[in-house]
Amino acid sequence: VVYEHRSRLERSLQKERGEHKKTKEDFLVYKLEAQEALNKEKQDSMNRYGALSSQHKILKNQHEDVKKQLLDLQLQHNSLKLEHRKALETHSQKYAQLQQEKDSEVANLQDTVYKLREESKLLRKAHQEVHSQLLSAQ
Repeated sequence: VVYEHRSRLERSLQKERGEHKKTKEDFLVYKLEAQEALNKEKQDSMNRYGALSSQHKILKNQHEDVKKQLLDLQLQHNSLKLEHRKALETHSQKYAQLQQEKDSEVANLQDTVYKLREESKLLRKAHQEVHSQLLSAQ
């Protein structure tokens, strides 16, 4: 009985050792596959990080360029605004001066017209008198 019990125990032990060995091999294969998958994922992540880092640098440089362009355009805008204000002021002054000259000239011409009309009246009167005298003399 003891011999038979011992024999069963040894077979059971051999079976357990075989299963343990197979489980250990399966675990090592799983561990190796998991390590490879982890390494592949790590490599992919590093590649993505490198690409994103590169893209970030490019975008950062573009951002700096755009900021510089904006600053240049703002300076140019301010300069043009100042020029426009000066030109507008100059034109306003010139327009006021021309308006004043025109008004003065119109006043002078109106005065001249008035004087010429008065002179015309006097000449007509004198002409009428001379005409009357000629008629009287005839």
